[in-house]
Parts: sequence; structure tokens; C-alpha cells
Amino acid sequence: MNKSAIYNTLIEVIDKESILQNVDMGQFTSFKAGGYADFLISPSNNNELAGTLKILKEQNCEYFLMGNGSNFLVRDGGYRGAIVRIGKNFDKISVEGDILTAGSGTLLSSIAKEAMENSLTGFEFAGGIPGSLGGAVVMNAGAYDGEIKNVLIHVNAMDKEGVIHKLNDRELKLGYRHSIFQENGWIVLEATLQLSHGDKDKIKEKMLKFNKLRNEKQPLNYPSGGSFFKRPEGYFAGKLVQDAKLKGLSLGGAQVSELHSGFIINKGGATATDIINLMVIVQNTVWDKFGVMLEPEVRIIGER
Repeated sequence: MNKSAIYNTLIEVIDKESILQNVDMGQFTSFKAGGYADFLISPSNNNELAGTLKILKEQNCEYFLMGNGSNFLVRDGGYRGAIVRIGKNFDKISVEGDILTAGSGTLLSSIAKEAMENSLTGFEFAGGIPGSLGGAVVMNAGAYDGEIKNVLIHVNAMDKEGVIHKLNDRELKLGYRHSIFQENGWIVLEATLQLSHGDKDKIKEKMLKFNKLRNEKQPLNYPSGGSFFKRPEGYFAGKLVQDAKLKGLSLGGAQVSELHSGFIINKGGATATDIINLMVIVQNTVWDKFGVMLEPEVRIIGER
């Protein structure tokens, strides 16, 4: 991979201020830990995104898509390639009646607030999820009484050739923490949600209730990737970890949260290696005790 050639070609289609090199990804992830990436690219619109993908393909440069960095970790060895960030340049919201459309870079908290302001119910569950809409669609994020799949009508997405497609809810293959985008690698551009008219005060009350529960039960005062493990069928990941007597277990700067065993947190100075090694200890211990293999929700990339 010729990094100079990649950079010189990229600046022909995207502003150089939107291309960072040798980037400490700990500054861009909610874990506040991790290695360096060769490039961090933040396209401003669909044309720049398509041009970026074309160049990366021509230059044989691997790439990884990120939103606001709330659910992934770069190993300490770094990522030899480009991380393409779909962020604030893709954060528009529009509302027509009970239909809400938002760009993939829009924070879920912003969508929930906009829905509330328009007296629309159905999205309260996502108001406290630390992520953007694109990542939530890719992972079919959910919490409390809802999932993205329950309100999703269709999604506009870009394939690896830069062509835009419109996919309906049946084509998205939405399941527990799964969508077709994990299979085809397409990029979510925007999503359209079907909500319902409701009472603004009741919507606000429900959002406040969910936020209160999060503040009481989740370690929000420490950097983390949110709930670390997927829920195994028939079990709850946090309870398995707690029953394995791993609550509070520390390794370096990483710790299984004492408040919620489903979270691995950065208590201070944690490296990606600390977090990953602690994950492996948890997985092996739970497997030995209960015969259940915990799978991470957090997406881990890069070199060891």
C-alpha cells in the first residue's frame, strides 16, 4: 500500500482537511483506547463518499466504516488502511406527518428528541443509546421495549461501487444485532422510520424514565463501548458474567463494571489489549462454568 499515492489521489475528490493520517483512534472512540489508523477520512456528501470508495478500491486499500465510534475498538497494533467516518456531515433530519427520515450520521439521541418535539412515539427506547443511526441500523440496535427493526420502513445505502440502492424492511434481513449490511458491506446513507402520533408529555416522561434507568444501572461515567456482549439465546450476558463472579475483575486499566457486569469499562489508561484480554478471560470463564460462548457486540479491528 502506497500511502502517499492514496493521499494524493484522495485530495482530488475530497478536501484535505477531511483526510487525517496516522490517527490515534483512541481520540475517536468511546472506549478512549486503541491503536493508530493509517487514514481517517470524513466525506462531506454522497459524491465524496463514492469517490473515496473508488480510490480505495483502485489503490487496494482496506477500509472500515465507522459512525460516532461508540461500538468499536482498534487493536493496539493499529489498522493498516482507511477508516471512513460517516459522521456529522450525514446528520440531517426531516419529518412529514408520522414519517421521520434521518441521515446515517445522526445521533440516536437527536432523533429521539426530534420525534418528541413532533409528538411522535416509537423511538423513545433509542434516546439513550450512544450511537448514530447508521450503526444502529447495521446492528439492529435495541433497548428496553424497542428495536430499530420495529420502526424501520426503508434504507438508502451505497454499495462498494458507489451505487445507491433503496432497501425495504424485508430486504434488510433484520435480526438480533444483525442486518444485511454485515453481509454485503454496503454503507447506510439514510433511513426512514414509521412512528406514531402520541402525547408529547407522555413521550417525554417515557424518555426520562429510560434515561433514569440507564443512569442508575449503567456505568456512564466511564469510557466504554456500551453493552459489550450480545445476549445469548435463553440468557442475559450480564447475569452470566455476574454469576461467574467476574463483576469488578480488572486487567490493566480495563474492568468488568461493578455497576453492570455486561459492560467492560476503561477505568483509566486502559489499552485496547487490556480490554480485549479481559474480554477473553470473561468469555473463557463463562464458557467453562456455563457452556455458553459470549460474542462481543463491539466490533474489533486492526493488528495485534
